[in-house]
Amino acid sequence: MTTLFLIRHGLTAQTGRTLYGRTRGISLDDRGVAQAEHLAVRFANVRLTAIYSSPLERCVETVEPLARSKRLPVVRCDDLIEMDAGTWTGRSLASLRRTKRWNEVQRSPSTFRFPGGESFAEALERTVGALTSIARRHRRGRVAVSTHGDVVRIIMASFAGAPLDEFQRTVVDTGSVSVVHLEPKAAPRVLLVNDAGGLERFGPRGTPAPWESAGAPAHTGNAPRRT
Repeated sequence: MTTLFLIRHGLTAQTGRTLYGRTRGISLDDRGVAQAEHLAVRFANVRLTAIYSSPLERCVETVEPLARSKRLPVVRCDDLIEMDAGTWTGRSLASLRRTKRWNEVQRSPSTFRFPGGESFAEALERTVGALTSIARRHRRGRVAVSTHGDVVRIIMASFAGAPLDEFQRTVVDTGSVSVVHLEPKAAPRVLLVNDAGGLERFGPRGTPAPWESAGAPAHTGNAPRRT
């Protein structure tokens, strides 16, 4: 069984304002740097096997303090990159909300494709495939994975058994950690969603969460909030 810690990158100056997609050269702002440094503190008692990241700067920068503290390299994985927003790349979210197609993004993302870009279904297949490969590479490992908000949301919805059209119900804040167990020939077990606090329960002397006790059913630690 592999434990994956899915991390949404920290804040940038454009977060919440612009759909920057795969635009390169966007780094964390001062708030994001503080989130990245705090992330290393939160993982202080968690023994990690490896650290993977989307190749975009904002994701790599988010786990660099963690990588230094754990003396691990940050392995860049192209399949963890943000969705290709096509011709919507660089547009303000305010302007996109006024388009006719924005409602499709919110109500039926399973049928939506960014104009000239990627569909949510394709992104889900790509990213789940990447995580499955990472889990095979690190059996019984604990792996931190730095990626993007919508990527984490569609992954966690899928691992929880929710249809793609419902992924918008899940909130994933910048700098948050979501945790899942992956095991061959078994259903994923979602342990935490959108956690911004301590990760002591995953330390060597941590108290097991209720769902990790023998015979207890798996469920999320923090219930997703509806948007």
